[in-house]
Formats: sequence, structure tokens, C-alpha cells
Amino acid sequence: MPNLIQKRVLTIQDISCVGRCSLTVALPIISAAGIECSVLPTAVLSTHTGGFEGYTYRDLTGDITPIAEHWRSLNLKFDAIYTGYLGSFEQIELVSEIFDEFKAPGGTILIDPVMGDNGKLYTGFTPEFAHGMAVLCAKADVILPNLTETAFMLGEPYRDEYNAADIDALLRRLYALGVKAAAITGVAYEKGKLGVAAFDGKNIKTYFNKQIDGYYHGTGDIYASAFLASYMTNGGELYGAAASAADFTVACIEAKQRFGGEPRRGVPFELCLGMLADPSR
Repeated sequence: MPNLIQKRVLTIQDISCVGRCSLTVALPIISAAGIECSVLPTAVLSTHTGGFEGYTYRDLTGDITPIAEHWRSLNLKFDAIYTGYLGSFEQIELVSEIFDEFKAPGGTILIDPVMGDNGKLYTGFTPEFAHGMAVLCAKADVILPNLTETAFMLGEPYRDEYNAADIDALLRRLYALGVKAAAITGVAYEKGKLGVAAFDGKNIKTYFNKQIDGYYHGTGDIYASAFLASYMTNGGELYGAAASAADFTVACIEAKQRFGGEPRRGVPFELCLGMLADPSR
């Protein structure tokens, strides 16, 4: 029996020490799927920025190049590189160089262009930054923007409601950035249903699960991490990954409803990690 080769993923995003988001979400979710997960932190925060005051922030941009130089000496390559929150134009440029050098032949680039939600950019981001992110996305195999991020990357005004024709048009414009596939999260065509619409250059497909009232911190990071886990373990199947990540995210929110706790502490995704494990391993 031939030896199996374990996939290796690099994820590039910040660490919020408390709050269940970014790297503290990505690392365990990807690992639970049986994938080796390496990390490149872009910043360290004492907590995430949603609902907490007085948090500390340390920018790690200056560490990215020395880390990459060491990796170069080790001749490291990654089967996938997945980016989340990037905090500056300099980080975008550095990440673009990492894509070029450290992606294995035939590897995957996944970009979650974390910049905003509910029609507004997060503090510190500008429309110019959104354009820079759109340029970076041209290097991606898959991008996972929400509707707000989609609007800003395309220079479109954000709207409160989108129908199927609107989403189809947005997906085609995202695809025209140069990506191989795009999936827009947070899509809703009817009350009580929330989901994702994905386009691989040939077909547009949607998947909906129940819409749960409320705002839950870190669920975008949970979705992107679960998407990558499914995508890497199921042969790069876009639509299946989009659907299974949605189901996993809903399960995590339902766990939050059962167990309660501070909303700003995120959702207890740890209780759902068994959904990602392959029983055949």
C-alpha cells in the first residue's frame, strides 16, 4: 500500500488571542480535517476588535520577510495558501510575493478578502485598499467575499437587497478579476434562508441553509476555514465545499444558541469539529 501524503496548508492572517476568529479559528478547523496547517501571523491582538475596548495591537509586518527568508532556506512549498485579514498595502504586496514563491505546483490560493460587513468597511480600510485587494484576488484560485466586500472590490454601491440576477452579475464580474472561481457569502433570496452563490467560470450554483437571527463574531473565518478544509480533502470541488462550509457554520451558531455565553466571545466551533474529521483515516 503506497504511503499517503498529507496536505500542507499555510494560512496568513492575524491572531486575536481572545474571541474565536482569524488564526485561532483557522488552525484548529483545518487541522481537524487532517491537513497540516502552518501559520504566518500578520498581527497579534489581545482580543478581536468587535465589542472589546482597550485591546492591544502589535503589527507583525516586519516579521514577514525574515520568516519567508528562513522558509526559502528550507525550500518549503504549500499545497494551499489561504489569506484572511490583511491590514495594509504593504502586507498585500508581501503576500503576493509569498504566493509566487511558496505555492506548490498545482497548489491552491484561497483569499478571504476580509474588509467589511453590513455595507461598511472595517475601521482603517478605504476604497483604495479594496481596489488593492481586488488586484491581489487576481492571483487566487478561489475568493470568498461577502456582499459588502464584493461591492467595494468592484466599486459598486452596496445595496440592502440583491436578487438572483444581481448576484449572477456580481459573480461574473468577480470572475473577470482573473480568479478561477468565486463564491459570495451572505446571499439571501427569501426570508429565513441564507447561503452562498458560487461560480467556476461555467456554472453558477447556490446553496441555502436556515438564517439564524443575530450577529455572531468570527463566523466568516469559520466559513472560510471550513471551506478550505473541504476543498482540499475533496479534490477541489467548489460547490460541495461551499455547501459543507455553510452547514458547518450553521452548526456552530446552533451550538452557540444552546450553550449561550458572551456574543463577543464568538461561537463554540470546537464542539463541531467532529463534523470535519474523516472516519476512514
